[in-house]
This record gives sequence, C-alpha cells and structure tokens, in this order.
Amino acid sequence: MRFPLPSGITICAALLWPLAAAAAPTPSPAVHAPDASAAAAKDDNGTFLKLHEAILRRGQSGPIGLLFLGDSITARWILAPHIWNAYYGKYSPANFGVGGDKTQNVIWRIEHGELDHVHPQVVVFLLGTNNTGSNGVPSNTAAEITAADTKIVHLIQAKIPEAKVLILGIFPRGARKNRDGSLDTGVEKNGVIRAVNAELAKLDDGRTIRFLDIGSVFLGQDGKPPFSIMPEQLHPSPAGYQLWADAMKPTLDQMLGEKPGKPIEASY
Repeated sequence: MRFPLPSGITICAALLWPLAAAAAPTPSPAVHAPDASAAAAKDDNGTFLKLHEAILRRGQSGPIGLLFLGDSITARWILAPHIWNAYYGKYSPANFGVGGDKTQNVIWRIEHGELDHVHPQVVVFLLGTNNTGSNGVPSNTAAEITAADTKIVHLIQAKIPEAKVLILGIFPRGARKNRDGSLDTGVEKNGVIRAVNAELAKLDDGRTIRFLDIGSVFLGQDGKPPFSIMPEQLHPSPAGYQLWADAMKPTLDQMLGEKPGKPIEASY
C-alpha cells in the first residue's frame, strides 16, 4: 500500500513496520520474589556476616537453655532487657534474631552452623513478616512462606533433635510508608500472614512442636496495632514485649516443664 506525504512523496507502508516496532516501549522484566526456601546470605556490606559470626561465638561460649530464632522482631528484645531477664534469665537464654532476615537468610544461617553446638530445651521461632514484600520487592505467597518456615522447623529438629519448638504465628502489621513515600496499608500483608499462620498451626503435634498465635494482644479495639504497642506498626515497643512475654508464658512454661503461675512482674 502507498499513501501521499505532504510533500507529494510516497512511501511503502511495509517500510514503516520496523519503525513502529522500534518505537514500541520495551516491557519491563517481571520482578519475582526470591525463593523463600533457598538458602541466601544478605548483601548488606558485611553486617549480616558479622552478626552471623557473633551468633556462632554465642553458641560456643556457654550453655543455652532457651533459644529465640527470628528476624528483627526477635532481635529487638534487646530493647526490653528487664523483661527478658525477668522471664527468661534463669534459662541461660540466647537471642539469634537478625534484623531484616527473611526465611532464606535463616536457612543460610542454620546451614552455616548456627545450631551446630547448641542444645536448648526449647526454641522459640518467629519468622516470615519480611517475606511479605516491601519497597518494590514482591511478596512471597503464603504457600511459599509456609513451606520455608516448615523447612526451618525440620532443620531445627535435625540439628537439635532433643529440643522442643514453639512456633509463634507471624505478628500482625499496621500501615507503613514505603521508601518512595507511598502508603502500604498492611491489608494485603496481613492477609498473607493470616494464611501462613493457619497452615503453621497444623504443625502442632501437642508434644515436641507447638504453635501459638498471640497476634491479637497487639491489636486495639479497631483491629489495628496501637502506636503505644507498635510505634512504627511492625516492631513491638517495650510494652509490646511485655504483652508478648505474658501471652507466651503459659505455653512456654509447659514446654519447659514449669508449673503454670502468675505473670512475672516485669512491667515498665
């Protein structure tokens, strides 16, 4: 086909197809969430590896009767030392929480020796909120997070067969701003979290593996975390850690062979 140009010049339409193709925008490659069950170290200028080395040293430095394993929510028990010592001090506790960790990072840590020389009576395990996506990184599916958490529980059992495992349901989240200033309401993340927790509950065998969902203690009457409990809608405040300790105490006491009793006075 030919058609006139303003100057009277004609051009074959077939010659325009390459130009049209060249002008078409190139679609951006799809971004996929990393494999939640494949061991991976974090690329963070060496901080992750330094924390890993510190955890290895703690594991080799003395007995551990109670071990906490997870991400920054676990790591930030350091902000509530009075509660930590009052509730857990007598068990020679250890905190193996690392900020920003996803399931694949904890798998890497376990595969690189963090549980090789420890013999706790109970491992308190809480992990998965960072796999729900943020700042442009897509979320793993609930099935992927569940599979990864289940893999970690099996790794714990393989490394420390004598230990009991207390799996905590992933805590609820509130609305937070992304790095680009947009608002993440947390609705989608909490949907994934609820689905994961429903599946993790099925791992509870009533004996060596227990599941406990204490998420409701962090929510106000409006169903959202109060800022006094979760100031930035993700990590508990000291008051939040007090709620955690009290809510977990009956189940943990049972797993440790303690007689149930009143909550220890450790409030701020």
